[in-house]
Amino acid sequence: MKRLITLASVGLWSLGLVTLAGTAAADYPERDITNVVVWSAGGGTDVSNRIISAEMEQFLPVRINVTNKPGGVAGSIGMSYVHGRPADGYTIVGLSESCVTAGVQGGWDQKMDVWYPFIVGGSPDLISVTADAPYQNLKELVEAARSNPGSIKAAASGAGSIHHLNLLALMKGTGAQMSFIPYAGSAPAQNAAMTGEVSVVVTSLAEQQQLLKGGKLRALGMLVPDAFTVDGVGDIPSAFTAYPELSEHLPISQAIGMAVRNDVPDEVKTVLSDAFTKALATDKVKQWAADNYYVLSGKTGDAASEEFARLESLFAWTLHDLGAAKLDPSTLGIAKP
Repeated sequence: MKRLITLASVGLWSLGLVTLAGTAAADYPERDITNVVVWSAGGGTDVSNRIISAEMEQFLPVRINVTNKPGGVAGSIGMSYVHGRPADGYTIVGLSESCVTAGVQGGWDQKMDVWYPFIVGGSPDLISVTADAPYQNLKELVEAARSNPGSIKAAASGAGSIHHLNLLALMKGTGAQMSFIPYAGSAPAQNAAMTGEVSVVVTSLAEQQQLLKGGKLRALGMLVPDAFTVDGVGDIPSAFTAYPELSEHLPISQAIGMAVRNDVPDEVKTVLSDAFTKALATDKVKQWAADNYYVLSGKTGDAASEEFARLESLFAWTLHDLGAAKLDPSTLGIAKP
């Protein structure tokens, strides 16, 4: 028999809606969750979201299905899609620090405070060249780019991504001028190097390591102050060693993770935060991080929101100062770092 609920007034109807919504949040999750990654399959954000989502399932009664919606500006297509979904926690966005420039790049009209993020961590960026490139070290590449500005093609994921900003900062700090070719994600950028479309690529060590070990790419320098030793590759020097002046522009670090709309119920945030924290503590995730040169963060809640706000300020104003932003960050309410 169907239950008939009689509501005597608009006030009672509103009260009924609140009660039903509260009940739904308390029962969360009752069906599978979709994680929409804003970058292409195979890249660092995609891989980390798939691994963490799979581990989170151990602590949830439902599955987390990962899909990809790359494109737009700085992940704007995927973010716009998820932001347009109901604020019920059943649609997650898989994002990264590169998404914080979507506003100043003209990709969408929101700030990052519309999200409630969970930060997995990140892997440091480096600059590499194809195996047949004539440059044996970073100085040779920089000198060639200085001698013939714009003649060398360099790939990174989309305009405004951390890899793009690292490339811009490298060029600013060394005086090298390369032609930036944007791609939908790190994997397509690296594939472009494999097919000869470009000779230089800037992505993370986690993303490049297999290509480096296979001799497909040759590392010229880490875009962080420290050198790294990679099994099967050897020592990769810091770009700061050859160009100490890079400290004025670098390092710019990753913050890969996921998020839900900030206006989802608190009960939903609590459930997801608990599953996320437990997932990062599993042996599988710890081993994956070690194998892929990831530094795990685990920030959630206010700490994660503050981190993204800091990165939004840093990235937006860096782009502005480098002349690569379409909008003045102040018009979007983004404070200077």
